[in-house]
Amino acid sequence: MLQAKGIQKSYGTLPILKGVDLEVKNGEIITIVGASGAGKSTLLHIIGTLDRPDQGSILINNVDVNSLSPKKLSAFRNEQIGFIFQFHHLLPEFTALENICIPAFIAGKSKKDAEYKAFELLEMLGLSDRANHKPNELSGGEQQRVAVARAMINNPALILADEPSGNLDSINAENLHQLFVHLRDTLNQTFVIVTHNESLANLADRKVLMKDGQIINY
Repeated sequence: MLQAKGIQKSYGTLPILKGVDLEVKNGEIITIVGASGAGKSTLLHIIGTLDRPDQGSILINNVDVNSLSPKKLSAFRNEQIGFIFQFHHLLPEFTALENICIPAFIAGKSKKDAEYKAFELLEMLGLSDRANHKPNELSGGEQQRVAVARAMINNPALILADEPSGNLDSINAENLHQLFVHLRDTLNQTFVIVTHNESLANLADRKVLMKDGQIINY
């Protein structure tokens, strides 16, 4: 469902990605590991259409994302790709429920439909009693689970996560890792995860090692 071919990216004269190929099947958890500076986050941003490659192609469910106009690309990203980052990036003035609903509102869904789906996700993630709490009233682990729900609200084909447990203690990190496995097993959700966490890397269906802008172990 994801095909990245010949991805090259430089910033100025500095080459970051040097011809990366990656394929991901539906319902897989893929982790991308490697030293800092290997190009992991740059690759994730290009897969997520947050950045464009200098060369190469990205196909998600057979859609060539580089061929889309900016408007169509924004709509595609909103509907097909969910993002989870190291820091949850929840909006502090909104409740957990409202934060989760934001991508659905952007996609044009009604308040009723968005909130129904958001409540479903809150219940699935064990947060139904926290729906009306603002981020500063939630623990770090709860905030990151709200961010997971936000990433899932539009039923995306693909969820991309960049160091998702990097800001959590060991117990909350392990709970988050098991959540990813549960979502893969129950919803057939596809994940591509950049991580330095060995426990999370080893839970994946496949572990991809990057070094100096290239994949060296697939």
